[in-house]
Amino acid sequence: MSDNPRQMFRVLFLNQGQVYEVYARAIFQSDLYGFVEIEDYVFGSRSQLVVDPTEDRLRNEFEGVQRSFIPMHAIIRIDEVEKEGIAKITDSKGGNVTPFPLPMPGDRSRT
Repeated sequence: MSDNPRQMFRVLFLNQGQVYEVYARAIFQSDLYGFVEIEDYVFGSRSQLVVDPTEDRLRNEFEGVQRSFIPMHAIIRIDEVEKEGIAKITDSKGGNVTPFPLPMPGDRSRT
């Protein structure tokens, strides 16, 4: 975690077939092996005239969340940015984002 309170990160990660783009002030490797911790989410002010429905959905989904543990293999990228942008959810279908292949639970077939 940084000592700079103005530091801002944009984090893109996969969640149930969708790409989440969120902004946070603190991100670091977790003590839980294989996870990245995200803290202090930042969303645009509600005083804006135009409300983006995906940003509003993300705001509601992460309301009251103090810390998220995101699996490292779900992280697409992390950028340090000058200021927050619009948090959004996009469909990963048809893009160039491919999730890391994982074995299916109970798949014990041997080749």
